[in-house]
Amino acid sequence: MARYHGPKARVNRRLGMLIYETAGAAKALERRDNPPGMHVKGRKLSNWGLASAEKQKIKHYYGLGERQLRRYYHMVVSKKGNTGDQMLALCERRLDNVVRRSGLTKTRPQARQGITHGHFYVNGIKVTSPSYQLRPGDVVTIRPKEAIYNLYKGVVGDGNSQQTPDWITFDPESLRTTMVGLPGPGDFSLPVDVNIVVEFLSR
Repeated sequence: MARYHGPKARVNRRLGMLIYETAGAAKALERRDNPPGMHVKGRKLSNWGLASAEKQKIKHYYGLGERQLRRYYHMVVSKKGNTGDQMLALCERRLDNVVRRSGLTKTRPQARQGITHGHFYVNGIKVTSPSYQLRPGDVVTIRPKEAIYNLYKGVVGDGNSQQTPDWITFDPESLRTTMVGLPGPGDFSLPVDVNIVVEFLSR
């Protein structure tokens, strides 16, 4: 799942929302919002099917594998508070998600690729793991190379980046992102019924 290379437009249509942000996948969802395949329009899903679909939204949206999602679940299941919210907070704190939400890339796969290629530093140290968990106070910067700076400066300057959430700050001149707090339930960028996912994972 973390390295999904299949048709992204098909995933968007099957899950009924803009999971993958590429132009082709977005246009396909606009043209036909019904799931792909014959005799599926109006079909009612079972409780298991609904929970499975919500889980797939999380996995595709954040680029997670099954084992990785379950690891996040086990990290928070014994903690106080809402397990689902804490699990999504871990997803939001991933380095690839923060890079995307700061507006440095147009999609999460692009952010993932840039990170694995060594384009980003966290607190002055190169990090090549997209799943790296950021903490309040962490600073994400661009590798000090002119070509890399110009690459991401062009993305920021095209006006298509999304609004930066309150828990991170972004300097468009230096391309410096700072995590100033923790994401809360109102900050999650994916509309998903996480409670039925938690129930699904607890079985």
